Amino acid sequence: MRALLVVNPAATTTSARTRDVLIHALASEMKLEAVTTEYRGHARDLGRRAAESDDIELVVALGGDGTVNEVVNGLLHAGPDLEGLPRLAVVPGGSTNVFARALGLPNDAVEATGAILDALRDGGERTVGLGLASGTPGTDDEAVPSRWFTFCAGFGFVGGVVGRVEQARERGKRSTHALYLRQVVRQFLGDPHRGRGTLTLERPGEDPVDGLVLSMVCNTAPWTYLGNRGVYGVPGASFDTALDVLGLTKLSVPAATRYAAQLLSSTPEKGLHGKHAVTLHDLTDFTLHSKVPLPLQMDGDHLGLRTSVTFTGVRRALRVIV
Repeated sequence: MRALLVVNPAATTTSARTRDVLIHALASEMKLEAVTTEYRGHARDLGRRAAESDDIELVVALGGDGTVNEVVNGLLHAGPDLEGLPRLAVVPGGSTNVFARALGLPNDAVEATGAILDALRDGGERTVGLGLASGTPGTDDEAVPSRWFTFCAGFGFVGGVVGRVEQARERGKRSTHALYLRQVVRQFLGDPHRGRGTLTLERPGEDPVDGLVLSMVCNTAPWTYLGNRGVYGVPGASFDTALDVLGLTKLSVPAATRYAAQLLSSTPEKGLHGKHAVTLHDLTDFTLHSKVPLPLQMDGDHLGLRTSVTFTGVRRALRVIV
């Protein structure tokens, strides 16, 4: 088997020595080309190169969720093709690694590599659905390129939190759970739109859902992790279905406190609930419009401000080694 290993040298939980050990372990089982990313978007370019090659059968992403997202967008630049595209394997190297952990892989890079090698020997793989976010026709964002996401997108409040985290990391802060929690508080205190929702969700054949102050689009559960604990915003989300949406129509101090407590105590059977929570399951096509530009994030990557995003849930989009 010929494989391409995409290595993010800035991965927060792997050292250069650990990465060398993993490369040797993988190379012992396959014809491996290892490439270290050198710029933002490099992993996407490498994924595209693999998709367009005639003999690469597997792409291994060694890094965090951002690296995985770039590789997936490169692989699927021309759309899904289960039989024609290389399979994907993920070695977690980031601070949270939501996609890898939601697949059931160990959160340790060495253990995950062992699990991947075992799965390759045993023929273990699964087909997962993905989300696609696009510019909405007839809006100012119509020309925005489409982008795939593997586990979550957030339009509005959550996008603002991710933007604040990225700014902090550019100032030299480490990506930790504490950093995210601090930025959640700062976004809450500084968000000018949480008092009156600017978001409307539209889907074919249904009445619009107005007045949302927060929207999360989930492709799997958990939504994220705090340490070893999964956080289940929408427990019904799954790689085997289309997309789930969680919206809130109120984010006052009492409401935010209540929903934060629900998130911290969430389980695979119970997520956010209450009269201000809107949960929609297994949506294939829908659009989120905003009256004002709001931040958008996908898989933990801040993508700037948008006024409208069209989402598509694509079942059976990619083969993954597990």
